[in-house]
Amino acid sequence: MDSVVMAGGLGRRLGMGEKPCIELMGKYLVTYVIDALDKAEHIDRIFVAVSPATPNTETVVLNHYGGRIKVIRTPGGNYVGDMVHAVETAGILKPVLIIMSDLPLITSELIDLIIDEYQKCGTPALSVHVPISVCRSLGIRPDTVFHRNGKLIVPTGVNILDGHDIHKEQEDFNLVLENPELALNINTVNELAHCKQLLEVV
Repeated sequence: MDSVVMAGGLGRRLGMGEKPCIELMGKYLVTYVIDALDKAEHIDRIFVAVSPATPNTETVVLNHYGGRIKVIRTPGGNYVGDMVHAVETAGILKPVLIIMSDLPLITSELIDLIIDEYQKCGTPALSVHVPISVCRSLGIRPDTVFHRNGKLIVPTGVNILDGHDIHKEQEDFNLVLENPELALNINTVNELAHCKQLLEVV
């Protein structure tokens, strides 16, 4: 399965420049995600979608991976529009994994698990969530919460969509996992510090 890393956001809340280029334990945030995808057994090609707001991210990816990871420039208008643009530009007409660039704790094993679950779910799209209890255990206050089957769940920024119908609304399976690695995306200075603490323990 091909993958697209969304790395075009402004990262205003962090206030530290381009979020994908922020350094954490000697690595850029975006490289944590790319390296996990690169090690996943079910991932084929990796594309990184940048925008006019993240020119340094393009440079980092091209220099770090020697052109092996393809960069796609998007207009930067909005997340969905940029995602559609990236999938179309890459020519992906099959299921594609879309992932945010600010999930430094993601692992190749989790990525393969998510793809395995997608292959069993029977719907064209899948979205990954964590229970709100996982966020609370990490001291995170999520921006978005959904009520599903009597439970409160939080989107993680990991989705699988059918690239052939990328312009259409697709029936979506909500995969709920209790892995804290999926809950900690970096939007604030406190979350960055918390992530550093967790990485130091590993």
